[in-house]
Amino acid sequence: MNKIIVITGPTSVGKTALSIAIAKKYDGEIINADSMQFYKELNIGTAKIKEEEKENIPHHLFDINEIDDEYSIYQYQKDARKIIKDIQERHKTPILVGGTGLYIKAALYDYQLSKEKQTSKYDNYTNDELYKMLTKIDPNNKVDPNNRRRLIRAINYFQENKKSISQNKTNKLLYNTIFIGLTCNRDILYNRINQRVDKMIKDGLVEEVEKFYKQKIYTKPLINGIGYKELYQYFDGQITLNEAIELIKKNSRHYAKRQYTFFKNQMNITWFNVSFTNFNQTIEEVIKYIDSNIK
Repeated sequence: MNKIIVITGPTSVGKTALSIAIAKKYDGEIINADSMQFYKELNIGTAKIKEEEKENIPHHLFDINEIDDEYSIYQYQKDARKIIKDIQERHKTPILVGGTGLYIKAALYDYQLSKEKQTSKYDNYTNDELYKMLTKIDPNNKVDPNNRRRLIRAINYFQENKKSISQNKTNKLLYNTIFIGLTCNRDILYNRINQRVDKMIKDGLVEEVEKFYKQKIYTKPLINGIGYKELYQYFDGQITLNEAIELIKKNSRHYAKRQYTFFKNQMNITWFNVSFTNFNQTIEEVIKYIDSNIK
């Protein structure tokens, strides 16, 4: 099958489980499209797939970067396209799996990216100050004021190219791609998000984050990543542990809303309502749809 399959959707909706089933069915190899799962040792907070869950399916672009070495979207674009080419040349199916829509677009669409400059010069600016800085040079920007990495990227892009990063948007696909989106009732999704955060805490998320905090590591994945930044606030004594946990849940729910907004505005996705009580039914529906698109 000379197609790429994308499996995306909000956090906690079942993308990993579906990806394994689809990879088995179509002789596929999985490529990470989650901006936090590139980093080694960020396991619990990113809900990274465990080795025993991979079921001998090759997984690419997981655990490739040290936590103190930032991995840019520019680098991801290069790496993902190289891996796609290699998988297709071996007559297997590339399957991009993850919820970071911008990375999926960078890999598959005609995005013109340049190597990002160091962003440490912005470390002393708040998100609000960065947003005001961007709005001053690009009044019509549509960047989320709370998305620090996106704010910095937009400022740098404008300074380097003298035009808005919004003008870099493109709907030109470079690959023959089938887009699968998983969704469910909003209340069910939020309940699953809350339950997953509770499980992360039980599985040792606090200890995972404390290890980095004690080493005084303040790289962007830790100070910006949901599940990590909130616990850093706890270790700093700014909030209680219970407040940190509730904040992780709240930020995860808000992130899911932003994911939906991006997917619906940026990609032509076919959505499937997940049956969590009979997930095999969801798998069968997705396979039927894929089969109808490869004949």
